[in-house]
Amino acid sequence: MDLLLAVDLRSGLVVHGERGDRSRYRPLTWGLSPSADPERYVRHIGPRFLYIADLDRITGAGSHEREVASCSALVERAYVDRGCRDPSDYLHDPKIINIAATETSIADLSLYPGGYLSLDLKGGLVMPAGQQPVALLEKAGDWHFEGCIVLNIEVVGTGAGVPEELLVELRAAYDLPLLYGGGVAGPDDLDLISRIGLDGAIVATAVHRGRIPLDAVRRGTWC
Repeated sequence: MDLLLAVDLRSGLVVHGERGDRSRYRPLTWGLSPSADPERYVRHIGPRFLYIADLDRITGAGSHEREVASCSALVERAYVDRGCRDPSDYLHDPKIINIAATETSIADLSLYPGGYLSLDLKGGLVMPAGQQPVALLEKAGDWHFEGCIVLNIEVVGTGAGVPEELLVELRAAYDLPLLYGGGVAGPDDLDLISRIGLDGAIVATAVHRGRIPLDAVRRGTWC
């Protein structure tokens, strides 16, 4: 199972996400990296894979296109959520896997030519329209995405654990690669995600708090 290090970008810095309340996100100055500058941060930690969220572009407050490019160049593969509104927002970089997120897309999701779909969840429902995630994921199997990310936004940064029953249902509903992020507390959660049969997990807080070994993020795998 792949391990992706999450990097949330806001106002030119890496910030610590918690519970999806972006107004409270602060520069990640207490973690493993001595700098919250995005490129320095990624160089210091040395992950194999990244998940990058450009929070300014997601909220319409700016863009981190330069930072996304420089960070992506340092890793084998970067999954990038830059708040795509439609397929024309996709970046063209061999190291980047574009993400179309339910929270921000105003285009019909079936029109995207590839990349990954992100099911953004709050209260167990898909943002912003409140669909049931299993039903939407079943539809997504007929679209053009290469895989899907389930992002449980309200538990990001909390170490609250993972929703086992929901992940079992989602895995049964979708045959393509499936990744999960939100509330991953440590090795037990990673073991559970792997046993359910998911293909990857997105982590950050548990790495900085020493609950997930840094070496695992550098390898990019959890067995």
